[in-house]
Amino acid sequence: MPDAPDLSVLLKRTFGYTTFRPLQREIIAATLAGQDVFALLPTGGGKSLCFQLPALARPGLTVVVSPLIALMKDQVDALQASGVAATFLNSTLGADESRARLRGLHRGEYKLLYAAPERLMLEGWSENLKAWNVACLAIDEAHCVSEWGHDFRPEYRQLAQLRAALPGVPLMALTATATGRVRGDIITHLQLREPATFVASFNRPNLTYRVVPKDEPLKQIIAFVRLREHESGIIYCASRATAERVAETLAGRGFAARPYHAGLTGEERAANQEAFLRDDVRIICATIAFGMGINKPNVRWIIHHDLPKNIEGYYQETGRAGRDGLPGDCLLLFSAGDIAKQTHFLDEITDEQEQQVARAQLRQIVHYAESAGCRRAELLAYFGETFPLDNCGACDNCLEPRETYDGTVAAQKFLSCVYRVTRHSGFSVGLNHLIEVLTGAETEKVRRWGHDRLSTYGIGREFTRPQWAAIGRELMRLGYVAVAEGEFATLELTPEGAALLKDRTAVTLTKPMALPKARRVARREGDIECDEILFERLRALRKRLADERRVPAYIVFGDTTLRAMARYYPATADAMEGIPGMGEKKRAEFGEAFATEIALYLATNSRQAFA
Repeated sequence: MPDAPDLSVLLKRTFGYTTFRPLQREIIAATLAGQDVFALLPTGGGKSLCFQLPALARPGLTVVVSPLIALMKDQVDALQASGVAATFLNSTLGADESRARLRGLHRGEYKLLYAAPERLMLEGWSENLKAWNVACLAIDEAHCVSEWGHDFRPEYRQLAQLRAALPGVPLMALTATATGRVRGDIITHLQLREPATFVASFNRPNLTYRVVPKDEPLKQIIAFVRLREHESGIIYCASRATAERVAETLAGRGFAARPYHAGLTGEERAANQEAFLRDDVRIICATIAFGMGINKPNVRWIIHHDLPKNIEGYYQETGRAGRDGLPGDCLLLFSAGDIAKQTHFLDEITDEQEQQVARAQLRQIVHYAESAGCRRAELLAYFGETFPLDNCGACDNCLEPRETYDGTVAAQKFLSCVYRVTRHSGFSVGLNHLIEVLTGAETEKVRRWGHDRLSTYGIGREFTRPQWAAIGRELMRLGYVAVAEGEFATLELTPEGAALLKDRTAVTLTKPMALPKARRVARREGDIECDEILFERLRALRKRLADERRVPAYIVFGDTTLRAMARYYPATADAMEGIPGMGEKKRAEFGEAFATEIALYLATNSRQAFA
């Protein structure tokens, strides 16, 4: 195994970086020592380098299992641009090209091979793998192994068979998101042997999280996008129709936007994705079918037009912003109507266990959306991590804390209604029915169960039904009311709620979210301050060079590299030394072109000074 300085030299020479991200060095050291590895790194945390760098540091072939055909070509293009001998095998290749690559593998010409799990299970492939001197098997998106993961793939379960075929080869399982249960599943099903386990923080400090009340969402989206016209973003929608409508509306206003969903043909989806990757299209309006295969580092913002189904999916989707480490904005448009829509979909799930899990997940994401607490702390808590600060400085609730009010009377009325309904009927009821009792609704159920004769009937007419729903959900978050176990989501007093009702303790509640005022986009924490006019010129040059090579722009350089150039003005190829992301091969291929562009700019413009 190379000593630590050799790894640093390899990192600098090949990829142009002088430092490792958290846990990368430790993961690389473990796999080079021949250990099985389980690594959980957040999106943008640098998972790929954990198997790419060791592949260069040791003899033999590293096989990377990926479920995403679209992603394989991107990763291989990026590696080849950095001078790494990498290839992929999948169904997009013709027979002649596949045979040529197989011949190269038999001759030992490659350091990395990307393949789908189905390909590795084909008859005769275990013999190929034995013949190719495989040094490591890296399983990307390893949560696909688990039925409890958000993206279960049955074919991933078969990968354990490779242990028998390659008994001495270390396995590496990598994922960006996994609860404790999923982590256990991955280790068990892949038969990892006493793996070195690494779990990085789920915190994405460069992302800002905001939730705002949904109010004429198309207008809200247009206002948001207008302030970010040169930035790439994804708008997630709950339905194909919404994705189409939003894309059409934005395109009609002159924005480069296209839809992406399962209703399009494979050719249309591929064309729209390719246009987005190459910066021909700035905005993709998508259902959740989009994103897992997107390795686009310069996505600057994510909008959720509709409420996501669960926190894990939301975390994954927002995580597609800012993968290059530069700032990203995440906006969730939230309305009580979305809760009703999601609940309606859940009612159609026939499996009772599945329905209960889905209901619990919906309650968690609603709690997140309505919470007055730090968004970052809420997200991290879901994954079992404690955020150490009181104020993250990068979410709406920390930047602009919501107003509170004395909610003692409202809480007493709500809790009293829960108590009286249960005592009168001998069974508990759901939130909607409680609100009908509080607001004095004349429904068939209220009359049939005699709830119009309760002392709490009609005592809450000062609030609207949505206001009572928000109060009820906040009392759940505060732990005074709990959702009962069982098929129906009925509400019961907790011991804390019963004590509050008895002792008449003061309760502080949070006012509902207000619509935000229009604001300009300020320079964001973590951004690289630079000459923005030069940055745009360098971006245009990058696009031209990428189009000539028929690859996405980030294969040439990421935004971090361009912004560093636009800050330090390296006007010769030699002056590019130390620019992040400028490896030796890329400097040889592109350094002169970018240095010339910078020199031309400086001929008519003065350098800016930055703090």
